[in-house]
Amino acid sequence: MLRRFIKRIKALPHHGKEPYLSFYNIVGFYPDRINLYKEAMTHRSSSIRSRKGRWVNNERLEFLGDAILDAIVADILYKKFEHKKEGFLTSTRSRIVQRETLNKLAADLGIDKLIVSSTRNLAHNTNIYGDALEALIGAIYLDQGYRVAKKFVYETMIKQHLSIEKVLKSEVDFKSRLIEWGQKHKVEVRFEVTDSSFDAQNNPVFVSCVKVAEVEVGSGKGYSKKESHQMAAKVAIKKLRESNELQEILTDAPKGAPPKQ
Repeated sequence: MLRRFIKRIKALPHHGKEPYLSFYNIVGFYPDRINLYKEAMTHRSSSIRSRKGRWVNNERLEFLGDAILDAIVADILYKKFEHKKEGFLTSTRSRIVQRETLNKLAADLGIDKLIVSSTRNLAHNTNIYGDALEALIGAIYLDQGYRVAKKFVYETMIKQHLSIEKVLKSEVDFKSRLIEWGQKHKVEVRFEVTDSSFDAQNNPVFVSCVKVAEVEVGSGKGYSKKESHQMAAKVAIKKLRESNELQEILTDAPKGAPPKQ
């Protein structure tokens, strides 16, 4: 009770306390370690140097949040769909955590208004929003633990802004569809980033290829690694649809390791 009272005092809107209220309006509680949440909103274009000399931005929290989000969504789906097989669960999770969905959720939550970025043109880099949402989940996990992070994902993100039923009716993303195809035919599907650069507005650009049974079947470009994976998978699926001969070559190839995400 005392701890909750102290948090409310912290959140009073006097000078320097605005961030507490801003994050409370999104996550539904008052942060303990407010610096984590500020870091989650800091794009690498606006990195700041810490006292120890390290450049601080949200990339590390995004990495952590991505893994935590995958685990939480898997947890939710595993318990919600008791009789569904692994392929269904994997496909549904992919649709929930795909970049397009996270970008929209971030905007719906108001995260886009808190992001600190020096990027001049966000028109082609809206993935900044989804990246910040994943970083925020990483911050919640470090600040409050797994249970609170799961509550935020389920109660706020999914129940208020995303219907699982609608997700099930939506189009499967290209990457998950290709992975499912590989699982069905017992061939490895592997994505690799082959190049990275910056465009004229200093936005990062990635090029990825996808290999099926160690044969390169598609390549694609995007403003995030995940987007480039999607574009590569889209090209690969088109080739597979148009060429039965290619499908036969790939499915007759020596079987590799289990398909990877």
